[in-house]
Amino acid sequence: MLPRVFGPGLVAMLLATAAMTVPQPVQAQVSPFTQSVAIAASDDEAIAAFYAARNYAPVWTDAGNAERRNVLLTALTRAGDHGLPVQRYDAGALADAFRAARTEGDRGRLEVRMTRAFLDYARDLNSGVLVPKKVDPGIVREIPVRSPESNLAMLTDADLSGFLAGLAPTAPAYAQLMKAKIQIEAQIARGGWGEALPAVTLKPGASGEAVVALRDRLVAMGYLGRSATRSYDDTMEKAVQQFQLDHGLEPDGVLDDSTLAQINVGPEARLQSILVAMERERWINIDRGRRHIWVNLTDFSARIMDDGKETFATRSVIGKDVLDQRTPEFSDTMDYMVINPSWSVPRSITTKEYLPLLKKNPNAAGHLKIVDSKGRVVDRGAINFGKYTAANFPFAMRQPPSDGNALGLVKFMFPNPYNIYLHDTPSKSLFEREIRAFSHGCIRLGQPFDFAYALLARQSDDPKATFHQVLDRGAEAAVRLEQPVPVHIVYFTAFPGAKGKMNYRRDVYGRDGLIFDALMQAGVVLGGHQG
Repeated sequence: MLPRVFGPGLVAMLLATAAMTVPQPVQAQVSPFTQSVAIAASDDEAIAAFYAARNYAPVWTDAGNAERRNVLLTALTRAGDHGLPVQRYDAGALADAFRAARTEGDRGRLEVRMTRAFLDYARDLNSGVLVPKKVDPGIVREIPVRSPESNLAMLTDADLSGFLAGLAPTAPAYAQLMKAKIQIEAQIARGGWGEALPAVTLKPGASGEAVVALRDRLVAMGYLGRSATRSYDDTMEKAVQQFQLDHGLEPDGVLDDSTLAQINVGPEARLQSILVAMERERWINIDRGRRHIWVNLTDFSARIMDDGKETFATRSVIGKDVLDQRTPEFSDTMDYMVINPSWSVPRSITTKEYLPLLKKNPNAAGHLKIVDSKGRVVDRGAINFGKYTAANFPFAMRQPPSDGNALGLVKFMFPNPYNIYLHDTPSKSLFEREIRAFSHGCIRLGQPFDFAYALLARQSDDPKATFHQVLDRGAEAAVRLEQPVPVHIVYFTAFPGAKGKMNYRRDVYGRDGLIFDALMQAGVVLGGHQG
């Protein structure tokens, strides 16, 4: 299949260019080619050292380098398939430079340009175009970045094509996102999904023009086979339910305001979500662990994955959409769980929320203990709360273990600088909501006991009994996991479901919008076409 970024004529030119032989350097103690390479590479330590170590022997511009040139130029023409900034590597300009090269100086400069394009492409494909922390401070993930030296060491490998292909994320989701990107681009080229639906609520049994519009939209989106029906029949109801499941909505089969809003999102916006998801996959291009915990914030879910398959899932509540309460994105390792936990109230909550209440009424928040710096409980009556501010309040607050504890009866620990963990909660009703962003940042689980049983099943023949033996004592106790489990807190608004069909979620924190804008500024083009 020809690359979509360039037309057939340019592809043919690139392949012809790759076979060209640029004039060889005149043999001399220091040839013009060597001088040109040394000067062109002088501002890049890795490239300069690479060429110096190989006595300035060419990698791209010699007669014997045709196959290597062909491999790289072909990969660069297809960079748009990955949602990468094609102009950053500019295969067309490189091809022009090969045709225009006349002197050994031209050849040396072109040699370094090719190497820079190779390094840029290798880095972007393997670990992403953007630095996530610079886009949103809530994305605190450590990005695995291959060193330029390790990439340069592969330049003389016999299988450069295999090396380049292997730089892309290996998670199956990446290939599925790439496929979805191609499909939705084709759909956009055919005219998209048609007109948006009118603002109307439709239930099974309805009929009329609004139902016809819904029918046509579902057909265009692939949720319904071609049909002439004008009534909201069982087939249409099932199609709506499947759409709702794929978009994180309550699958009641009713076209209400929430479902209407999602069904009217156009394919261009969905393509944006896919491009962002591909970039996010590059940020987490790591060994995720044969067993790992996957918390997708936009899906309000926490899952245990074993060898690529979901073995347990529960609803979750995440941080509020408030600047300092949004749940951050990062990966860590869960080491233990605490059963019957006490809650050490974070200082920000103590000073911002509880101290003003205590100033008005020293007996406010009576379910919490006031403790000093040594953890000793202090009599509230002995404290003049009015003389303290958020800056100088010398006490902390703690809630003892109980059914009403803010952490519930169990919390799951992966110690991290952000003080984020998974935990139970007494506020069970929130799990019935469609959008579940209510916490101060930690992740509340809808089925924490079952989550604990699933984790303990690896180290106990009767995990339920093991858990309840500790729970029934009523005292705070830590239970270590014999096999620590990686935890990945992620934020995907586009991801493939279990059968490969694309799922979409709302951009709850607006992070994807920021990432898409940054990708556009970096040169990524919607649809992957050259501007």
